[in-house]
Parts: sequence; structure tokens; C-alpha cells
Amino acid sequence: MTVGENLLGDRVCIPGSALTVPDEDLDPLAARLKVLGDPTRIRIVQILAANGSVCACDLEGPLGLSQPTVSHHLRQLTEAGLTVREKRGTWAFFRLADAQVTGLAAAIGGLAAPS
Repeated sequence: MTVGENLLGDRVCIPGSALTVPDEDLDPLAARLKVLGDPTRIRIVQILAANGSVCACDLEGPLGLSQPTVSHHLRQLTEAGLTVREKRGTWAFFRLADAQVTGLAAAIGGLAAPS
């Protein structure tokens, strides 16, 4: 490869020409990805995906964490819009916010421009 030759072969290399995430979506996307940057929260998402609606009290055992720590992680996921909290008497049940999780997955998939 000579100086000035680009890595894209005969396609023109124009930085920014294949940006797939609109500017107004960058901050919300980054915030959701940041929330999912914690292994415990990823595990909670997996548990909710496999089981649907789950009582917060039922997550302590599988996660090996105390109730306050589980509540902290669930609050972070809920504030990011990734889970929905439903109060049933004195119990709090959580489920995935399907549209938000699906949208997040699509946004991540869309980060790589088709080759």
C-alpha cells in the first residue's frame, strides 16, 4: 500500500460518512450501555429475559448479593429504561422493558456499517 492509498480499496474513505446513530441518540445510547457495563446488571437482564417478571427478593440468591445491593442494581436498570417495576402488595416485581432492550440491541447492531 502506498502513501495516500486508503484501506477501503476503491471506495472513498470519508470519515463520518457511515455514521448510523443520529446525534440526538448518542447520549441515551451511551447511558444505557454504561448501565450495562456492570456484570451484575447483565446477569439481572439475563435472569429477567429467561423468567419474565421476577420479584426483587428472588434475585438475592442467584446473584449472591444482599437486598440493598440488588435494589441498587435494579434501580439503575429501571432509571435507564431497561426494566419496568411493578408493585404487588409489599413486593416489587421487575421485567425487561422489551421495546427498550430490543431498541438497544438494534442500535448496537447498527453501529457497524454493512461492508
